[in-house]
Formats: sequence, structure tokens, C-alpha cells
Amino acid sequence: MPTAKKAQMIEELQERIARSTIAVGTGYRGLTVPEMDQLRRRMRAAGIELRVVKNTLTRLAAERAGKPTLTQLVDGPTALAFGYGDILAVARAFSEYLPTAPPAFSIRAVYLDGQVLPGRELGELARLPAKEVLLAQVMGQLQSPLATLAGLLEAPVTELARLLESVANQLPTLLEARARQLESA
Repeated sequence: MPTAKKAQMIEELQERIARSTIAVGTGYRGLTVPEMDQLRRRMRAAGIELRVVKNTLTRLAAERAGKPTLTQLVDGPTALAFGYGDILAVARAFSEYLPTAPPAFSIRAVYLDGQVLPGRELGELARLPAKEVLLAQVMGQLQSPLATLAGLLEAPVTELARLLESVANQLPTLLEARARQLESA
């Protein structure tokens, strides 16, 4: 049975795990205290919580939160980064930090939608366009065939309208010609 302090830590971790949309497992061994503080500040500025976690407590919290595969992120000394909103914002924050990061810092794995991805996938996520841009691209892709279909369906109606207009324009002339025929007969 865990102590009261550990039980509270499990509860806090469980709540963070349950709320998070993305979790990033990082290796921090070898970082100095100022380097770790700088990392925390930069992540906090991006809306990311960085917590050094105990593996056993994290495993218990992940099980209780209903995300048991998240336990694959913790192996050895681990700091977990929790993102609660835009997944791409988290990926971009880490991509911006990595070029200036100390060599001791590493991204081990990423937990996203019930799956654990290798750390290098976070860079791929960062290169994706924003959600609004992706939606606009999808809508454009959907709109193009629909516009073509509408044009194809509209063409016969347009041709019929032109034919009727042409006949309607010629009708007075045809009626006059027929009237003259009937008068001369």
C-alpha cells in the first residue's frame, strides 16, 4: 500500500495523464539544474507541463487513467511532458527547443491517441501544417470534384436553355413566314 504522499502523487499523475492529449517521454540525465529550469520555462511558455516522474507511480497512474500503453514512455530516469491542447503546438515547442538543447537531453517516445510513437515522429508532427490549414486543404480537395460534377450536371440544362432560347427567338420569324404562306395559298 503506497504512503499518503505517494497516493497523492499517483492521483496528480493520473489526472494529468487523463487530461493530456499528448505525452512526451524525455531523457534528462546529465542536464544541470539551470538547463532543466530553462527547459521547464520554455515548455511552460508553450503550455506544456514537464514533470520528473517515478516509473512505478507513473505505471500505476497510467493504469488508473485508462492509458496503460503510456507506461512504455518511462524507462530509467524520465521526465514526462504533458500537452493538453493542440498536439502540433507541443511538437513545435520541442522542435524549437531541440537545436539549442544540451546533448544529454533526448526525446524517447511520444504517447498520442493510445499509441506510443518513436521520439523522431515528434519532428514529423511539427512539420505538419496547422489544423486550420489542413481543414482548408481537405475542403478544397472535396470541393474540386463537387464543382466539376455540378458543372457536368449543369451543362445539359444550359444546352437545353440555349436551344429553347434559340427556338423562341426564331419563332416570330417562323410564324410570319407561315402566315405569308397561308395568305398566298
